[in-house]
Amino acid sequence: MTHNDKIGTATMIETFTRRQILIAGGAFAGLATLGLPAAAETREIVEMTLGDPDAPVTVIEYASLTCPHCATFHREVLPRLKEEYIETGQVHFISREVFFDRPGLWGAMLARCAGEDRYFGMLDLLYAQQATWSRSDDPATVVEHLYSIGRQAGMTRETMDACLQDADFAQALVAWYQENATEHGIQSTPSFVINGERTGNLPWAEFRARIEAELAS
Repeated sequence: MTHNDKIGTATMIETFTRRQILIAGGAFAGLATLGLPAAAETREIVEMTLGDPDAPVTVIEYASLTCPHCATFHREVLPRLKEEYIETGQVHFISREVFFDRPGLWGAMLARCAGEDRYFGMLDLLYAQQATWSRSDDPATVVEHLYSIGRQAGMTRETMDACLQDADFAQALVAWYQENATEHGIQSTPSFVINGERTGNLPWAEFRARIEAELAS
């Protein structure tokens, strides 16, 4: 499986606008093709956040779970951001998923089905094991790896089965992603919106400088 972390927004959106999408079947004899509604507008998607909602700086992250650069951010930059700015009440961090491919969608679904209190822990596990679960060309193998990660996070097989077979949830996530990506003109991952200003991937020193500039303004 190959991955392109820079691609036009229209192309990203087109990937998931078809009336059908593959969602893993519970028994994994294969994958079931489920017909999805054109939109699941009544399904509310919860923002996954860290820190004080009233913090002076808001950072929105747009990331794909199959993007290696996003894994690097979560491994090298986010821990420092948490320590210096999120846990000190200066930054409110919002995580928003971008979907380049079905494995990224499935991973995001499981992370959200783990619950708000375990979501970021699931992201840590998914990014840490990204090379294992996201590179197979066999969808059933991808899902079995994802289930192994889910079990590490304390999820039951029944919960994961129900999660990945929830077509309305999948379509609602995709529609939500499309709306957000269009609003902020997201062209690559990871991308960030810092107090309304979009920026691409940055090393920690530049990321920190952007936050300090916002705090000083």
